Amino acid sequence: MSKFIFIVLSLAIFTLTSSNAAIYKGQRIFVKKCLKCHDSGQAFVATYKMKKWKKWMKKKGKPLADLHLKSKKAKKSHKYFKSKKYSKKSKHLKQFLVEYAKDSGNVPACN
Repeated sequence: MSKFIFIVLSLAIFTLTSSNAAIYKGQRIFVKKCLKCHDSGQAFVATYKMKKWKKWMKKKGKPLADLHLKSKKAKKSHKYFKSKKYSKKSKHLKQFLVEYAKDSGNVPACN
């Protein structure tokens, strides 16, 4: 019985710590890649609601990438949105965008 409790607690701790790291990674990606064009800073994230961010981040962020690739204003970001790096790390960016969306009530730290 004690082995079962140990396994359950270990999984719970692992899950909690990995989800926080993903939001941090998403914030780091946003600062590194998105602030080039969205210079209003992380306040830009709070201009859209969770539902909108989730919609744009479906299928490894393909809708968001398509939105940027169709825009002439976003020409600086085309290389990034075409890369495998974007689709691979889009889950972290999604968690950050949803976590700090307009209707989330959360405010990101100033890093």
